[in-house]
Amino acid sequence: MASFSKFGNDLYTGARSFNIVGRRRIWFSIAAVLVLIAVIVPLVRGFQFGIEFRGGSEFTVSALGNNPDQSKATDAVNAVVPGQGDVARVSVVGGNAVRVQTSQLTTAQTQKISDELASMYNVKPRDITSSFIGPSWGADITTQAIRALVIFVILAGVVMALYFRTWKMSVAAIIALLHDLVITAGVYAVLGFEVTPAAVIGFLTILGYSLYDTVVVFDKIRETTAEDGDSSRRTFADSVNLAVNQTLVRSINTSVVALLPVGSILFIGAVVLGAGTLRDISLALFVGILAGTYSTIFIAAPLYSLLREREPEQLKSTKKKAATTARATTGAVR
Repeated sequence: MASFSKFGNDLYTGARSFNIVGRRRIWFSIAAVLVLIAVIVPLVRGFQFGIEFRGGSEFTVSALGNNPDQSKATDAVNAVVPGQGDVARVSVVGGNAVRVQTSQLTTAQTQKISDELASMYNVKPRDITSSFIGPSWGADITTQAIRALVIFVILAGVVMALYFRTWKMSVAAIIALLHDLVITAGVYAVLGFEVTPAAVIGFLTILGYSLYDTVVVFDKIRETTAEDGDSSRRTFADSVNLAVNQTLVRSINTSVVALLPVGSILFIGAVVLGAGTLRDISLALFVGILAGTYSTIFIAAPLYSLLREREPEQLKSTKKKAATTARATTGAVR
């Protein structure tokens, strides 16, 4: 613990430093590759949308033993609607229940499949529940989520621009935020996870965490760069890099503290309880927190530095400080 504290203190004082801003091309390239994969895969494979979005009928057979046979559910659906069982989504829920999702069925077909499932699994009819979800409900949820996302991004961008008194910090933060959302959505497509309303809630929750971490780092950047005067030998990029290093340990600690409970919920929801809602929310949060930590350190701060370095005032200051450093070095050699 003492060595880790010393490590953090060295980063804060500048005794030890990682050249994060200077190597931004590496970080930007990594992010670009990940974003490209996250965009291409959904275009090729598409997302696996939950029944709430595509609509259909759902059956749940409970009170079964451990690891129930899923093929019986497929046979039950095929017995009533030939061919439907082969495309139905069958999964084990909680280790002792089977969930069957099909396309839209009539009332008569729903009843027959319920009876067939009861016969196949040798359970009572009351142990089988059935429901129907129309696709319009999922469409409404999608529309509202997109509207909420757009409004949030616009308001967040305006507030950050006013708070930091520069639109460049706002742009860098929003780009990092979009990076987190695209990466998280891409993970669902790459791994074939089902996108449910709970997952959408998780996506929206990421927004708050990502911006919170970015604002803290940006606040330190503003404080550090404001201290630079004509006598300072640090360039703007050097000051930004110092600020990122000063908040590096804090960012890592915050991420670890956030990931531990989210990871626990993900394990309990997916493995122990088989609770789909817990799994979907925690999975989106887990991936989003990891992506948010990366984007705050390696995208938002270096991108802001890049935007500011090209300003005439900063270019002039950088040249002046480089000349001062060169003269000092020459004098020391003599």
